[in-house]
Amino acid sequence: MTERFDFVQVGFANHPEWQEVRSVADDIVSYLERPQTRERIRMVDVPGASSSAVQSVILERAESLGFRNEAKGLFKSYPNDGLRPDYFRKVGDSGILLEVERGKTNINNMDFLDFWKCHICEHAHYLFLMVPLNLVQNSSGRSSKPFETTVKHMSSFFSPSNYTNVRGLVLIGY
Repeated sequence: MTERFDFVQVGFANHPEWQEVRSVADDIVSYLERPQTRERIRMVDVPGASSSAVQSVILERAESLGFRNEAKGLFKSYPNDGLRPDYFRKVGDSGILLEVERGKTNINNMDFLDFWKCHICEHAHYLFLMVPLNLVQNSSGRSSKPFETTVKHMSSFFSPSNYTNVRGLVLIGY
């Protein structure tokens, strides 16, 4: 099962860039909903696994859609120029950062870090953030719902009084 929640600033809801971003997101979600893809994710999304295991499942599809793996140089004008997203794709005069999270989504506030990276990136105004629907931590056996928590975290950024440089966010729960 895959869930999706789209956030967009009001002024960009009908913008051609956002329409292209949504189309790319539709393709990724369709790929994630394929039975063989769901099974591959189920096999690697286990307690103790890293997000890179989940990334490997979508790498082939992301690259076929024009995403570059861990694109370097996107933050070269910043003192912390070593930052890089999991994936980057150009769209119009902007781009999309694609970030895949797993165990640290909310525990280490990686959802906020990924949003911040997109906010300061001169080359991207859109973010795809992939997070687990449910997560069981290996050490405690504690269960959480990162997708639901991240929806709550990100919603505040799309209230007009809180707008940032992130024009749109597609949150995908796997």
